[in-house]
Amino acid sequence: MTRLDHDGNVAPWLALQEDIGIVVRYVDMHDDLSLDLDSLSAQLGDRTRVVAFPAAANSVGTAPDVRRVVDLAHAAGALAWVDAVHYGPHGPIDVTAWDVDVLLCSPYKFYGPHMGLAYGKKELIGSWRPYKVRPAADDPVGHRYELGTCQHELLAGFVAAVDYIGSLGWGAVVAHERGLGQRFLDGLPKGVELYGLPTMEGRVPTFCFNVPGRTSEEVATHLADSHEVAVWWGNYYALETIRQLGLDEWMGAVRAGIVHYNTEEEVDRLLAGVRELL
Repeated sequence: MTRLDHDGNVAPWLALQEDIGIVVRYVDMHDDLSLDLDSLSAQLGDRTRVVAFPAAANSVGTAPDVRRVVDLAHAAGALAWVDAVHYGPHGPIDVTAWDVDVLLCSPYKFYGPHMGLAYGKKELIGSWRPYKVRPAADDPVGHRYELGTCQHELLAGFVAAVDYIGSLGWGAVVAHERGLGQRFLDGLPKGVELYGLPTMEGRVPTFCFNVPGRTSEEVATHLADSHEVAVWWGNYYALETIRQLGLDEWMGAVRAGIVHYNTEEEVDRLLAGVRELL
């Protein structure tokens, strides 16, 4: 696992460690919070079974080189298990190009309903024995992992969200978000502590920071009340990242995210609100 992960890709493995005795190891991060691939390589061995990692960190925005991590995992004979939830609104997910074995996502991150999506290679998930009611179909293979009768209104919302993203075009989405993200980074006042990569290379436009002398809650409240800017504060379930940064596990840091519908004016308003707190 990595210390960049949302707890959804950490706690289940820790539970398996406690229940059946698997060994959990963490991949290190560089000081800029990019993934240390040398650390990953050093820990891989013939007993490695799964490499679980995020396509993008929901806390600090780091977006590892997915294909590179997958190749390292496969070279060791391990499964590549990817949490793509936070990456979902920021770029196209291509399970074939990435060659991932398992990938999890949710439409709620790309403007759809709260539901879970799971991809797995057919041969792999066909070899597993699912815990399910006996009348449920085994074929096609995906049916054996369904949780029961689908919530059709959620499926309709999911399809609408996919169609909406398709109408925008990924090229335009990525270019717009990267431009706004760099605008934020270039305008961030001196003295503000940014946790993560200082440019848009190797990241998505999700930013984690603290203002000296202010709690993360105070910053978020000020931005909402005085500038009508919605940010979040706390740990965002990225507990291992917050611990790695040495921050309070509850207060954590401020998190500001940019998506395709944000504007330059909104980014400037956010920056102005931060400057007022220095």
